[in-house]
Amino acid sequence: MGGPGSLLLLLPLLLGGAESRSHSLQYFLTAVSEPGPGVPEFTVAGYVDGQRFVEYDGEAQQMRPRAPWMQAAQPEVWEQENRVHKVRQACFRGKVRTHLHLYNQSRGFHIFQYAYGCEIRADGSTGGFRRFGYDGGDFLIYDAARHRWEAPAREAEATQRRWNGDPVALQYYRHFLERECGEALQRYLQLGQGALARRERPVVRVTSRDTPGGPTTLSCRAHGFYPRDIAVSWLRHGGSSEQGPRRGGVLPNGDGTYHAWATVEIDPRERGLYRCRVEHESLADPLIAVWEPPSDSWLVLVVAGAILALGAVAVLVGLAWRRRQSGPKADLYSPALASEHGSDSSITALT
Repeated sequence: MGGPGSLLLLLPLLLGGAESRSHSLQYFLTAVSEPGPGVPEFTVAGYVDGQRFVEYDGEAQQMRPRAPWMQAAQPEVWEQENRVHKVRQACFRGKVRTHLHLYNQSRGFHIFQYAYGCEIRADGSTGGFRRFGYDGGDFLIYDAARHRWEAPAREAEATQRRWNGDPVALQYYRHFLERECGEALQRYLQLGQGALARRERPVVRVTSRDTPGGPTTLSCRAHGFYPRDIAVSWLRHGGSSEQGPRRGGVLPNGDGTYHAWATVEIDPRERGLYRCRVEHESLADPLIAVWEPPSDSWLVLVVAGAILALGAVAVLVGLAWRRRQSGPKADLYSPALASEHGSDSSITALT
């Protein structure tokens, strides 16, 4: 996980980075300088294969399951998680104060973040990462290939020199990423093997939006798929070359599935030449979707609805005219007549 970048953007990037049938374990820890309602002092979120499976409640100082399959975890798992993160919560208070000093800040809302994890790729190889961030920017990054810390921020250079000068700590970081993290991932995969192994097919829809005097935007949206990894691309003439689309990333749904989209701007005269191609583990072959104009049946329904509405208006106008011609005694729905038939609730209701 090499070069610098915004740690606030790290979560969605990492969750989408695994290859097909690879597996990942990731933790994201956050501490803030000024907690408040809805903004806890310290939080932890853990993910297996992009699914949140645990979350630390800083106020209760308890790690809680977020995936149903974690309910089956042994009590010692929760005892270990709670013990480790209580210590980290206290440690992160100090980290926030330290960074306020390093950045010459005395007060205000500031965020300290720590992200780490590992993956087992489809070819059996492994990898891992550790990153620290402050106020949305990278502070320190562990270079897993060189087994040393890099300092994107000038304020981190003193910490970088100190940590790189400790061979025992460097050996621990390497051992954790190359062995301990992978062993933990294997345990969680075994615990949640039924839920994590499921496959949900994407539902794909293509829509079109015209710009007066400009290009047409075709949008391809895939909904309700699992696992997270998916490829959505636009092809012209059904060929193999991909047109340069804009992608919206892969985002979670409330039911544990995901959705994704990709758009492409085209000449409106060539709308019928473009195809959306979707590749996913749940599909034996790539799914091809095209834009289709509104059907004639839809237009018939709209026209029929308008005719019925006009007919209803005509009937109401006719009834009103007849009442006016007949005078008040002929109005069966008048309040006076309704009071004479007070026991008849149907007439009373109509008034």
